[in-house]
Amino acid sequence: MDFDKHVNKNTIIHERKGYHVMARVLMGRARFKIQRRLGIELPGLGKSGALERRPYPPGQHGVKRKKVSELSVRWMEKQKVLFHYGLREKQLVNYVKKAKKDRSKAWVDTLIVNLESRLDNVLFRLSFAPSMPAARQMVVHGHVLVNGKKVSSPGQLLEVGDKVTLTDKGYNSGNYLQAKAHPRMSSVPACLSKDTVSNKEVATVIATPLPEDVPFEFSPQLVIEFYWRVK
Repeated sequence: MDFDKHVNKNTIIHERKGYHVMARVLMGRARFKIQRRLGIELPGLGKSGALERRPYPPGQHGVKRKKVSELSVRWMEKQKVLFHYGLREKQLVNYVKKAKKDRSKAWVDTLIVNLESRLDNVLFRLSFAPSMPAARQMVVHGHVLVNGKKVSSPGQLLEVGDKVTLTDKGYNSGNYLQAKAHPRMSSVPACLSKDTVSNKEVATVIATPLPEDVPFEFSPQLVIEFYWRVK
């Protein structure tokens, strides 16, 4: 299938209808295909090594060079953000609209800061969860505490001074133990700190995230160009 046609006619239409494209990410093979299609490893998918054996798009024509339109290039850059943070298109558009209301800096910087401040992302960056889907699962299952109170919304934005811990079940959960045994992230961003209290990890938000904290390469300008119509 021609990639441009797939992007323009199928994927964008599906996103406008609000289909939850992240449902496909739950299967390991799909996560590999997504990363190969975009040509980059996205840590949030929790599946490393996607480009080690076959660093080209999936499908029988993956190794052939294809002419990609400007729209497709912008779309692919936006998809990196969408899939890493585990969002639906409608959710990402809402974040874009919110970011554009902040006139203090480039709206794409505000967008990234807000996404990096999400509770599920903080859990993942702390290596409390092996992937973004796993981090959301931990929150929804009631395993996460913010300032000592149980939180049920993975998208809650954390602020400087907030403390993040887990319940006893959370510290003994498969997600947490997997993240400890095989951490997807090699380091914790400077805006977060971790301490050990009574043999349990306790994290604190010590600063506002920076746009540079994004753990994968992407072009902010292409994201700006893709969403230029969004008000």
